[in-house]
Order: sequence, then structure tokens, then C-alpha cells
Amino acid sequence: MKYLAEYTAGPIEDAMATAGAFFAFGQEQCDAKADQSKQYAQLGMGLMCPVDTAAQLTVDLAKIHAQGVKDDIADNGLNAIIRRELNNYECYYTGDATEAFPALADYPVTEDDILKVFKNKNYDPDNR
Repeated sequence: MKYLAEYTAGPIEDAMATAGAFFAFGQEQCDAKADQSKQYAQLGMGLMCPVDTAAQLTVDLAKIHAQGVKDDIADNGLNAIIRRELNNYECYYTGDATEAFPALADYPVTEDDILKVFKNKNYDPDNR
């Protein structure tokens, strides 16, 4: 089963290339990658983008994320996605399902749905 990042990685790389964006984690990296004739905006987490394409990149990244969520649901179903994240965050090991809540925040499930899957692996929010 693929993770959300696997659905979005290629389109994100394409959007960043189109926008002239790159990741830099320090001034030396930024100077090495930046086009000195352009001004850059810091979009967070080391993402640098020319000011003139930053707004469009932000829109494109949001669309890519939303499409990735849709593709993930279409391929895997909500039940399997919830179980994937519960396992990824070792919720069955720790006994704390709340650790997976942030990873599922953009999916059309409630905290109650997550807890139901956590308590009963047969519960399927796709068939509410």
C-alpha cells in the first residue's frame, strides 16, 4: 500500500520545477541553488521559491495534496488508510490512537471513525 507522499511526490517535484522552487537548509545551500537575479520567498520548512511564482506554487501544492488524498482513498479505501496510519504511528503498540489523528486530518474521517477502527479492525468508515 502506498503512502500519501508516494501519490504526491512526482507532481510536487514537477510543480516545484515549474515554479523554480527548491529546498535549502542554510544560506550556503540557498546561495548555491538560487538565481541571483531573483528575489525568493521562504514558504516554510526550507522551501524557497521566486517571489513571482510563490503564490501559484502554494495553490498548486494544495491541489496536489487534495488530489493525492482522493487517489489514496480510491486505491485503498478509508478503512485500510486508517489501519495503515494506526500501524505507522505504532498505535496498537502504545495503546494510543490519537497519535494517528494528525496524519488523517485531511481525510474525510472523524476521530470517532479512527477510534472505531482502532478498537475493531473490521469497522469500515467507507460503509457508514
